[in-house]
Amino acid sequence: MQNLVTRFIKDESGATAIEYGLIAALIAVAMITGASAVGQSVQTKFSEVSDAIDAAP
Repeated sequence: MQNLVTRFIKDESGATAIEYGLIAALIAVAMITGASAVGQSVQTKFSEVSDAIDAAP
């Protein structure tokens, strides 16, 4: 029984999976934040171009 408990305590495969999951989640949040910022910039630029085309004679 003590051998089973010792093996369970030393097993780090679950901790490694959790770490990889947290890293993947942080990368996803960074990508979403970056895409939102770039998307807003592109939206602004398209609006400027649209306004310039509407103002053209």
